[in-house]
Amino acid sequence: MNKFSLILEKKLMPIAFKIGSQRHLQAIRDGIVLITPFVIIGSIFLIIANLPIAGYPALMAHIFGPTWQDGLQIAVNATFGLAGILACIGIAYRLAGQYKIDSLACLAISLCVYIMLIPIQLMPSATGVAASLVLPIGYLNSSGIFVGIIVAFIVTEIFRIFVKKNIMIKMPEGVPPAVMKTFAALIPGLFIIFVFWFIRIILAHTGFHDAFNIVAVIIGKPVSILGGSLIGVIVAVTIAQILWLGGIQGQALIFGIMAPIWLNFTDQNRLAYIAGQHLPNVITQPFLDLFYSIGGSGVTFSLVFLMLFRARSKQLKSIARLAAAPALFNINEPVIFGLPIILNPIMVIPFVVTPIVVITMTYFAMKLGLVAHTVGIMLPWTTPPIISGYLATGGHISGAVMQIVTIFVAGAIYYPFFKIFDRQKLAEENSIEKESV
Repeated sequence: MNKFSLILEKKLMPIAFKIGSQRHLQAIRDGIVLITPFVIIGSIFLIIANLPIAGYPALMAHIFGPTWQDGLQIAVNATFGLAGILACIGIAYRLAGQYKIDSLACLAISLCVYIMLIPIQLMPSATGVAASLVLPIGYLNSSGIFVGIIVAFIVTEIFRIFVKKNIMIKMPEGVPPAVMKTFAALIPGLFIIFVFWFIRIILAHTGFHDAFNIVAVIIGKPVSILGGSLIGVIVAVTIAQILWLGGIQGQALIFGIMAPIWLNFTDQNRLAYIAGQHLPNVITQPFLDLFYSIGGSGVTFSLVFLMLFRARSKQLKSIARLAAAPALFNINEPVIFGLPIILNPIMVIPFVVTPIVVITMTYFAMKLGLVAHTVGIMLPWTTPPIISGYLATGGHISGAVMQIVTIFVAGAIYYPFFKIFDRQKLAEENSIEKESV
């Protein structure tokens, strides 16, 4: 174990720090965060539209009319339904900030390019008036996240080159800074939009038809296979847990990179749920947020429970009292750094193994139909367990039951290691007491 800790500290941590500080990965992680409040807001409207209460739909239809759910769906489409375009502007803004160039200009140009790449559809008029050009809203949601990432990267990198080469319109002294920035963005903006316009025209005459199709085929499918498989998720979670052992927020780093895939799966389930169809995906963002992270990364809610009621060590009991309330809201820093779990040779095995067991168990329970799939409702990750499992599965009690089972299974895995650590701490405390007498 000591050798493992040494390898972790000397070999793996420098690599993790280097990956974590890479500009583009940071931009994805921080840019995707922009989506989170909007998908949660959209999920609130989705919950209201589909409350699992007998007689509720009929009562709402009687009060607000038969199309009351369509009215709520407007808010869902305006929040959850804009995940792709929000990711694009968020990542562009963050990456430009990393380079210390005009973030607002990069955001605006990225937005223009993203919209321009969407294939416009011709909508026939029912009244005999000229047909209208329509922007399909489906390209704005999470299915466009990968296009958004690519657009944000390319736009910002080209803009950075123009700034570095000083290929910009220069205004005379005395011109307000806001005006100077506006004109400074003119030449790079014109070049970038022209390039993407030309690409769009070329793609329209190929078998791919548009950028969204080519990205879906070349990037989306292979990455989705990885992120949507049980093996892929186990690998991602294992890396996240190992990084945690070195003091790095592994969940934020790894899950930030994987978020585009899992958000897309979440949105696919949401659309199927609204349409009353079979939910296609077991693995979604809520699947990871609410079943793998009960009490925090590593399912440490169970460990806190053991420390609170079974520990004989005064130190562990004190830590448990401090960690209990945060654990209820899936915050486990008091345990990670206070116990500590970081570089703790005793807690290494359960901290890494427990999430793997929990994810595998939950995956097959959902795959076999024993537990309802998550329906695309995004809850705050701080939502307490049991409540979150019930809501995330669309009001199915099986989601809550699965979380209860998870807590007990995790407790069984942690228990023997907890007992070893508890005895060790108790012996240390007794030794200190004897020396002080």
